[in-house]
Amino acid sequence: MIDTTKNTRMYTTFGIKSATPLKTGVAAKLISKAKRPLLIVGAGILEDELLKRALSMSVLGIPIAATGDSLKGFVEAEVDASYVNLHSIAQFMADPDWPGLDGCGSYDLAIFLGHKKYYVNQVLSGFKNFIPIKTMAIDRHYIQNANMSFGNLSVKDHLQALDELIESIEVKE
Repeated sequence: MIDTTKNTRMYTTFGIKSATPLKTGVAAKLISKAKRPLLIVGAGILEDELLKRALSMSVLGIPIAATGDSLKGFVEAEVDASYVNLHSIAQFMADPDWPGLDGCGSYDLAIFLGHKKYYVNQVLSGFKNFIPIKTMAIDRHYIQNANMSFGNLSVKDHLQALDELIESIEVKE
């Protein structure tokens, strides 16, 4: 089992509260128990075999918000994903009356994968300070403004951690 809680070194600081280091088993339980999780992916999923992992999470019943160029990978795989700008999704999620991308209501867990660290960290600063939705970063870099985050991982360890996470998530009905 990959230890995803090591090496949480920060290169910049954004306040006094940093993300809790996250293990794959805990992440899987939180995702499985969430009523309305949302996977928010960035263009980085088109690299390092991350798209396969995101597609696997879609099969498990987790809706996907594709930001940047990431929609291309889902269109090619014929998987339903909603395109939205990263800043816009954060703004939408701040509104408690927002009906969600599918019209079924707001989300209670936002899961981030495949984003540039410096970019997503700024967006997550807004979540941390103004939006009461739990955030989880499952990227290979420690994202300190999320509520929970994997530590800094090698590409190989990151892919293995994602595989462990996906294997442990209970299927949504």
